This record gives sequence, C-alpha cells and structure tokens, in this order.
Amino acid sequence: MAPIPIPFFSRKMSTDSQNSSNSLDSASTTPSSARGQLTTLTSPSSSTLQTTAGTVDSIPYSGRISPSVAAAVGWGKVVADGGFLSVHTLGVNGKQLDVSTNLIRTDTTQRLSELRALMKAEPEPLDYYIVPSEDAHQSEYVAAPDKRRDFTGSQGTAVISMHDALLFVDARYHSHAARQVDQNWRVRKVGSQGLDGRDWVQWLGDRPKGKGIVVGVDSRLVAHETASQLTTALLANGSKLKFPRLNLIDVIWKNRPPKPSGQIYIHDERFAGKPAHEKIEAIRAWIKQQKPYPTYSTPKNPNPNGKVSMANTPTATIICSLPNIAWTLNLRGSDLPFTPVFHAYLFISLAAAVLFVDRKKVNQEAERYLKDMGVVLREYNDVFTFLRTGGWGAGRVLIEPKTPYVISLMLSSPRYLLGAAYSDELQALKTEAEINGFRSAYLRDGAAMVRWCAWLDEKMAKGEPVSEWGASQKLTEYKRLNEEFVGLAYDNISATGPNGAIPHYTPTRTNALLIDGRTPYVIDSGGQYFDGTCDTARTLHYGDPTAEQMEAYTKVLKGHIALDSVIFPEGTSGAQLDVLARKALWQDGMDYMHSTGHGVGSFLNVHEGPHGFSNHVPLRPGHVITNEPGFYKDGEWGIRIESAMVVRRVETKGKFGGDIWLGFERFTQVPIQTKMIKPELLTKDERRWVRMHNQNVRLALTPLLLEDKRALRWLKRECSREGPPPTAGGVKVEWD
Repeated sequence: MAPIPIPFFSRKMSTDSQNSSNSLDSASTTPSSARGQLTTLTSPSSSTLQTTAGTVDSIPYSGRISPSVAAAVGWGKVVADGGFLSVHTLGVNGKQLDVSTNLIRTDTTQRLSELRALMKAEPEPLDYYIVPSEDAHQSEYVAAPDKRRDFTGSQGTAVISMHDALLFVDARYHSHAARQVDQNWRVRKVGSQGLDGRDWVQWLGDRPKGKGIVVGVDSRLVAHETASQLTTALLANGSKLKFPRLNLIDVIWKNRPPKPSGQIYIHDERFAGKPAHEKIEAIRAWIKQQKPYPTYSTPKNPNPNGKVSMANTPTATIICSLPNIAWTLNLRGSDLPFTPVFHAYLFISLAAAVLFVDRKKVNQEAERYLKDMGVVLREYNDVFTFLRTGGWGAGRVLIEPKTPYVISLMLSSPRYLLGAAYSDELQALKTEAEINGFRSAYLRDGAAMVRWCAWLDEKMAKGEPVSEWGASQKLTEYKRLNEEFVGLAYDNISATGPNGAIPHYTPTRTNALLIDGRTPYVIDSGGQYFDGTCDTARTLHYGDPTAEQMEAYTKVLKGHIALDSVIFPEGTSGAQLDVLARKALWQDGMDYMHSTGHGVGSFLNVHEGPHGFSNHVPLRPGHVITNEPGFYKDGEWGIRIESAMVVRRVETKGKFGGDIWLGFERFTQVPIQTKMIKPELLTKDERRWVRMHNQNVRLALTPLLLEDKRALRWLKRECSREGPPPTAGGVKVEWD
C-alpha cells in the first residue's frame, strides 16, 4: 500500500499537548536555523519520514512530549514508544543509518588514517594490523574501554593494511556487518563457500609468498593457539608476526572510557552447590595427574637414567578466563556487560593460589573469604612480573589453548605446557544445586515473558504501534520485577521484518522498526539471575502468516522437537545430534548458518564450553545446552525457536549396554505459538509434543501469574490452541 501523507499537527491533541505543541521547537536545544519543517508522514509500516532542512525527533501524543530534537537533513523514521511518536533521523552526529536495516554506519576515514600513520611509524613498519574483538581474557562480551571496533556484533576481527580494511565475521553477522560498515571496509564472510570463507588467520597466511609482510597485533588480545597458527603460516611465507609495545587503537582513541571498578562479591554456595576450596583442590589433583614434559638424552645434556627433572614437571596452572575464575572462587563482579565477572588472573600451584586483581575491588568480606581459603591477593598487573621471574618456584605451568599469548611470552616455552581447559570441563558439569537453580530461574523468566507476551498481544490487537526497541524495553521491565534478577544475559534480540533475518540484530531507540503483522517477529532474550542464566527465543506472528512463513516455521519446529526428544548413548557428541535439528529443513534445501546450540553458565557467561551442537565433545549428565534451530530469509524475515535443556540419564525399555542412555530435560517455560504451524507437516508424535509442551508450560506458570488476569487469559488461549485459526470457510484442521 502506498504511504498516506498526514499533515504535521493535524491530529486532535489533548490540552497538554496543545499547550506544548507551539513550544516544541523553542524547548529544544537545537538552534532554530537547524530545525526542520515536517512535510510528509507516511504510514507506520514504512517507517519513513520526509523533511526539509532537518528533522524533529519526537511528536507528542497521549498528552506527553519528548524534549529531544535531532538536527539533521534527510530521511527519518517513525517509532512509537512509551507515549511518544518518535521521528528518528537517518543521519545524526556524523553517523548514517542504512535505509534497509537502520544499522548505524560511522565514517572511519580519519581513524584509519591515524592508525596507518602509527603502523608506518613502528620500528619495523607494519603491513597489517589486527584488531580482535576480544579483551585480555578472550572474553566474548568486553568492557567499554576494550571495545576497539565500531561494530555492534559481539564477534568480528578487523585487519587493516595501508590500502585496505577488512572485517572478518562468522555466519551470525554476515548480513549485519555488510550493512553496518562504511565505504572504507570490506566484509569477509567466514564460513561461506570458496576463498571468501577463509578466516583471518588463513587469509593472512595466504598472502603472496616472498613479500615478507609484517603483521602486528596486541599479544594480550590473541589466544595462544591463534598466535601459534598465525606465526607458523607467516613463517612459511617468509613473513613475521610482531607485537607493538602499545595497542595502536588505544593510542588514537580519544576519550577512551575508564576501566570498570565495581566491587567483587561472594556467590552464595546454595546457588553454586560446591565450596570454592573443593574446586581448587580438584584443579590441584588434575595438575598432579598431568605427565611431565619428556626429557631426552643428548651429548650436551646426558640423561642416562631417564629421570624426569622437576623443571619439566607440571606444578601449576594459570586461569585467564574470567568466567572460569569467578566459578572456581565462587565470586562474582560487574566488570563486563551481561556477565557477572571481574578482571583478574588466577594462579594455582600445588602449594598456593594467587589472585591478581585490582585490590580496590575487593572489600573486607571478600578479602577475609579469600584469606580463609589460602588465596593470596596481588595487584592485577603484577601477574606479568610474577610469570617472567618464575615467582611460583620450580616446575612448568599448564596453560590452555585460549590463554592470551602475552602469558606464553612472559613464561617462555621452557616454562609452560599446553594442556586442556580443565576448568571449562569442571564448570560445565552442573551440580544439583545449579540445576535446581536453573529450573527456578527459568520459571520466573518464563512468567515475565508471558506477562510481556500478553501486553504485546493486546497492543497489537488494538492496532497501537510498538517498535522493536519499545517491545525490548518493556520485556526488560517485566524481568526486573523478578526475584534474584541481576540483569540481562545479552542485549535483547527483538527483530521484525528484514531485521529478523539478522540472527544477532539488536534494536536501539533510534534504529528500531515497528513490529508489523506481515512478517514473523523474533524475540530472543536472556536473563542473569543469582540462581541461573536464561536464554530463550520464540517467534510470534501478529497477522496472517504466508504459506512460506508457516512452512519454514513448522520445519524449524520439527528440528526443535527432534532434539528435545532424542535419546542417545554415552559418548555421543552434540555434533552427532545436530543433523536432527536440520533434517526437515535440509529436505527442502533450507538451512541456517549458526550453531544449533551452546552451553550455558550458571549465573555466568550465556555462551559456555566446551560442549555444544557444533563440536565433538561428548555430552554428559549435567551439561546445560540450548536447542535453537532457525531459518532466515535474507532481507525479508527470520524464525528461531530456542529452549535450554540439561543432559540427564533416562530409563529405557531395552537397557542395551546398561545405564548408558541419556536425554534432555527442558528448563524453558514459554509457550510455543501454534499460529504458524502447518499441522499436516507434523507427525502424530510431534503434534502430541506441541500439545503436551504448552499444557505443561501452563501448569508450571499459572501459580506465578494468579494476580495478572491478562497474562492468565493469554496463557490459557495460547496453550489451548493446537494449530492455526480456522480458514475463511470455517474449516478447522484436526491434529489427531
């Protein structure tokens, strides 16, 4: 439908609005010469606004006014949120919005020029400089002073040369990155077919041989295994890897945010299920089990008796992963967004434990707690001197492949051994207390989502405009009302239309689209609770879904059901089960590029290893994992259904091989919308699964919603539906 022009102040306003409307411009902080006159307002579904010489940011309705005004020339978009009809420009403060997706683009010309000058000024000039997305602990989410790329995705490595700039992203951000970077950049889609699918290490290793290129990177920000692979690849090409003394991005970064300084606090053992001193002793027992570095007899160093020297015996390990440190010590912090951890290094030897941390973050209670466990406190940066001078005494230090390379450099190869990430393995096996905590957290989180679903359903039924950002904010408000809630586990993914085809799209107030009734709406939201970390996604539709949308949704649901229902023997990995989630899609040549699921921490990182549906780590009882197949029609819409599960032992009829059979217990308690299901594509067992899933969700959540009649009505209706509404002719499809 063509846009319908609406005059600016033609609507009937309340008294307050009328009194305020004439002073809307005068109340702003924008000079009158910069403010524009609104000429045409299109229908909300198109989300566009034409202006001359500028754009007014908000138009009052419901008797309220937003005072903010954005001065810009060009196109804008209409968003209704919290009592405001906001008109957002596509160009604010030097940043542009891509019209198709409303992702902010920043002009990086000046930054790149300054960076290249520094690259050229290095003692050995750099041909390429690498800017990883991680921090000095290989964290997925990083603190503000560690966000060295102006790209909103949580993953993506920038590689800059004197004449080019490339951003390497995985499948989650293929579409996202291409629409956000400015004209200076080229996006490399890692995992796609052909040479374009190479990751940045492979790409740099394939540079023309014989040219002797010099590549620079901050050794704190690259993992040991990655730096080793890159060094090998470059040496084969006659090239080299260098580590500049300073991070070049930090040098040119004006007004870099300060380091976080939040207090560390003790995580209650009733949630953790195991005292910290037992975890430390388990790590020490593992150290003792590790084999010493082999010693060979040479003419210069004879070893006739084959004795193993103490210098080659593992006697300690250093933990650099912030979630692993927090888990080991039963401590939490607030240094990173979405993850309750703190910046530190933890060194554990057979005789001592040392926590390197900013002492200002440790209050008296936490200090006594650590002292009682025999953990010594030292300043954060002391770790480098400690490692360089061998402060632990004799023996080698065990490091894992993802250890920051600077740690390897400080130790030097004769003093470390590469081993498994044992703390990852321990952390992934949840205690019964943690499992019970997940159950409770997902109940409360599910109740909040149902309250929100009922609110949004009512708004959409009344035809009231709601934006992706407004819906996201309202959901967070409901979650904040829950007991034990600390914060979100990641930015809410609230996506309609083409944004739904971007798996990790996150709206902001100035770039959100209005939720429409023509396309599926994806809501993917997490929560950090003291008793568990939540991660849930559902796809909703507020109009009449097309046959194509229904078929895609049903195939995604079939994959979700297949994984949820599977029984498998011990030793089975997630990768071996992954095909179950994709089978229905594959039959029609459809697929999705992201992993089917990942491990989840207990009041820690929402993405946790070592297991998942994309690797060959055997699934074990106590592993928590998500089940999230999807489908994305690029530029149009997307679908994803996600629930969290825990691996449990199950009773089988045959008991072949004994007590070796495993299955999943689902934590997530949110109904699955049946409106988009094509019942004829589901088997009888699958239809029964949907019915029982929603009935069980209703039974579990009803006691938590007794005071919210709207939510109860919505829950009853959604959990009673068994398929799409009757056809225009009144025909209803029976499921059985």
